[in-house]
Amino acid sequence: MKQLGFGTMRLPIANGEVDVKECEKLFDRFLEGGFTYFDTAYGYHDYKSELIVREALVKRHPRESFLLADKMPVWLVKEPADLDRLFNEQLEKTGAGYFDYYLLHALDDNRAQAADDFDIWGFILKKKQEGLVKHAGFSFHDTAEVLDKLLTAHPEMEFVQLQINYADWESERVQSRLCYEVARRHGKQVVIMEPVRGGSLADLRSPVGDPFKKAAPDKSFASWALRYAASLEGVMMVLSGMSAMAQVEDNMNTFSPLKPLDEADHKVVDEVCEALAKAPSIPCTRCNYCTETCPQEIPIPAILAALNDDAVYGEAYAKRQYSMATKNKAPASACIECEVCLSRCPQHIAITDHLKKAAEKFE
Repeated sequence: MKQLGFGTMRLPIANGEVDVKECEKLFDRFLEGGFTYFDTAYGYHDYKSELIVREALVKRHPRESFLLADKMPVWLVKEPADLDRLFNEQLEKTGAGYFDYYLLHALDDNRAQAADDFDIWGFILKKKQEGLVKHAGFSFHDTAEVLDKLLTAHPEMEFVQLQINYADWESERVQSRLCYEVARRHGKQVVIMEPVRGGSLADLRSPVGDPFKKAAPDKSFASWALRYAASLEGVMMVLSGMSAMAQVEDNMNTFSPLKPLDEADHKVVDEVCEALAKAPSIPCTRCNYCTETCPQEIPIPAILAALNDDAVYGEAYAKRQYSMATKNKAPASACIECEVCLSRCPQHIAITDHLKKAAEKFE
């Protein structure tokens, strides 16, 4: 089994809907390259990802020619009967007959409590006994301490899916390294999600990405991120959410065959990480004092974060972050320049000036 997996959270879009025909081309090419692992989930693409997998993959290829991973949406389980209802719905929507890999989706400390309350752990093992699940695990978004608690309590889980990339490796919030070390200490295989950090590590601005260009002018920034993830011991699969044929081709080339990072390569990655840390940024600490008094209820810290992303990762990624930050909320252009936020900001940030810049750049 090759280490590159096709994540279906960022499929190609045309006229506001997932382009199924384009998905067919991407999936076909992926399989032609000898790659077999596909990852979907109940909620991806407004609850349509599993249906798209059925149309573009399951209906068009022999079931034994691919591996399919799906996930139980733990947050939707309100009573024991929901487990069978949701699982059967996923089997019907995908048409897969069974799942090669099945996960409790996006566990944190709170959702783990729901998994315990409804014994979702036992439910998955039951489905495994019935042959409807081949391998059981969970995806995770919380601290290493919480992960250690879960793996200690549930050694029956075969693998864990973690957010790991070189930019988050030492992050206090994501704790990529610490979570990875906990998983390996428990002897678990690791599936890596967000190795390119939502696409942000595929388009680094100068001077941040310059060490990569100097070391390997013909290699993409994304290939460095994927190789970093895949070079870790115990990594079973590295997922990439691909939405264009160029991404599929570049990613497959990176894994055909995979060249693990050597000592010199790691030094190059360290240079990029140092440049990321030194990149100029608005010193917002997300204390949210500004939002407490904003009469327009503008999500100021998230908008400032998008401006920081633009300086490092490029405008395309920053615009996506801005769109998510202002979805169902007031945009930067809603600022009436009352300047109440200025008196509340402990970092003395020129918030109104930055909001004007964000409106010009992103709207």
